[in-house]
Amino acid sequence: MLQQVAEGVLVHQSQFIRSNAVVVQGPSGVLLIDPGVTEREMSCLADDLAASGMRVVAGFSTHPDWDHLLWHPRFGEAPRYATARCAASIQEELTDPGAKDRIAEHLLETEVAGQVPMDLLGLVSALPSGATLIPWDGPRVRVVEHRAHAPGHAALVIEDHGVLVAGDLLSDVLVPMFDMEAAEPLDDYLCALRLLESEAGTADVVVPGHGSIGEAGQVRARIEQDRAYVLALRAGKTPDDPRIGPSVEPGWEWVSELHEGQLQSLARDGGGDGA
Repeated sequence: MLQQVAEGVLVHQSQFIRSNAVVVQGPSGVLLIDPGVTEREMSCLADDLAASGMRVVAGFSTHPDWDHLLWHPRFGEAPRYATARCAASIQEELTDPGAKDRIAEHLLETEVAGQVPMDLLGLVSALPSGATLIPWDGPRVRVVEHRAHAPGHAALVIEDHGVLVAGDLLSDVLVPMFDMEAAEPLDDYLCALRLLESEAGTADVVVPGHGSIGEAGQVRARIEQDRAYVLALRAGKTPDDPRIGPSVEPGWEWVSELHEGQLQSLARDGGGDGA
């Protein structure tokens, strides 16, 4: 079911790791950001759009993780965009004919096994390098590209409606997840947080890729929480973070395992002053 989070901006949340699809209304249709995750959920989203008389006129993928690259035939053949770096990363991955099979094999260990449509995965068009706006006839949606989490990751600022779409940053359930193939994953993340902080003054709402919507006053709080986590790891300390603490929500204990895996990777690669 679509939930309105600001004027002209709605969110459809998947049951799978609380993935958020964002709908931005324009005069001739909607911009659909990161739709997912299962066949049933995307059909439900298509039903909601159709019932409201809305058609998809553009799409956007914030970064090259499989769960942000999905699409459904009922959304139509609208152009789907990504940053140039993101699109290049996707295209490189999909040149391997076994890429989709590996994703499907990985999903066998999850509750969405066999339920994720892969046919239209990753069919995005690259925006011009350095592009700062999504080309469509709706509200200005500004692209804030950074290097945290994945190559060509983009946050989106829906200026007129005060909404920051954060992709896989600023989640209340997931800790910062680093691109371990980057030369300086922690510095990349801190740089991204500074970019988002510069946008926080115009954002009344933050929509993370996964988790709950952050309303007025929570945008800066989430930036500070992510920053504290990264700085603790860089200093070789244990973060004081409820997302990995003993009071973590049932079913989300695996985030602590993700955290431990990142610690081990940073230690192995020599990342962090104390690692």
